[in-house]
Amino acid sequence: MEKVKWGIIGCGDVTEKKSGPAFNKVADSELVAVMRRNAAKAEDYAKRHNVPKWYSNAEELINDPDVNAVYIATPPLQHEQYALQAMAAGKPVYIEKPITLSAASAKRILQASEKYHQKASVAHYRRQQPVFLKVKELLEQKVIGDIRFVDLQMLQPPKSNLIANSEENWRVDPGISGGGLFHDLAPHQLDLMVYFFGAVKEASGLALNQGGFYEADDLVAGNILFENNVVFSGIWCFTTAESERKDLCTIVGSEGKISFPVFASEITITKNGKTETLPFEPLQHVQQPLIAKVVQYFLGKGPNPCSIQDAIYSMELMDAFTQKNGKI
Repeated sequence: MEKVKWGIIGCGDVTEKKSGPAFNKVADSELVAVMRRNAAKAEDYAKRHNVPKWYSNAEELINDPDVNAVYIATPPLQHEQYALQAMAAGKPVYIEKPITLSAASAKRILQASEKYHQKASVAHYRRQQPVFLKVKELLEQKVIGDIRFVDLQMLQPPKSNLIANSEENWRVDPGISGGGLFHDLAPHQLDLMVYFFGAVKEASGLALNQGGFYEADDLVAGNILFENNVVFSGIWCFTTAESERKDLCTIVGSEGKISFPVFASEITITKNGKTETLPFEPLQHVQQPLIAKVVQYFLGKGPNPCSIQDAIYSMELMDAFTQKNGKI
């Protein structure tokens, strides 16, 4: 493979700006085909984004000889099926988050990757964004000393503009998404925690539906003890008042604290009674830095920026918090 020629399965809202255009902006990468079950919308996407081919059938895209890598951007319910089909056809895969419905399903994708000897990466794209690379650098430099604990609060009203738009609100259908809005947003947050703090020793939590707006849980609370003795506590509530809206992660160390929103682009450092704010320019295509790393990985020129195993860790935490598989 000298150039990664992508096919997208599921060219919906997420691919309009966050990811789709980036495939043509990254070196050694080209978007050559897209697929959506609605043929008219697949054709429309292809024409608007200057993509040569479009399909309404996933198998046809997977078997297109011009496609040598597949980006799976459907709702999570279809991730496992399409990932296995693409890898069986000899093509590496880049899979949207959450990787699938559960940790057990994610492990089957890992097994298929090993069986078919195909590379696979997951779209936990915040790992490569400048703001979070800076957080990781500050932690490694011990700017706030030894890390003691992390407090994360994700509080949103029932109608939140933080949630990606879709024609059908599949994100609150557990059969399609794996859970509710927690399953849509928490993969970003929990992946960053694993990225920052490493292996998990134990985790537990609880989940329930308080508002009754839909079937899925609308409140999740979770605790983690990392192997390095860092303690994490998180709360996700999607039925708060508008005035209580909050997206804040605070990392407390022995000499200060680092605070940042996960869904914005700034860092606040508090130390010795002084506060410093580091702003970052929003990215035009939020997945572009990670896609660049994935392309290099698929070409054999770099490591995997986010492996299936990395994604399994996040899924295991979500399963533990929502008590799908008990405690870790």
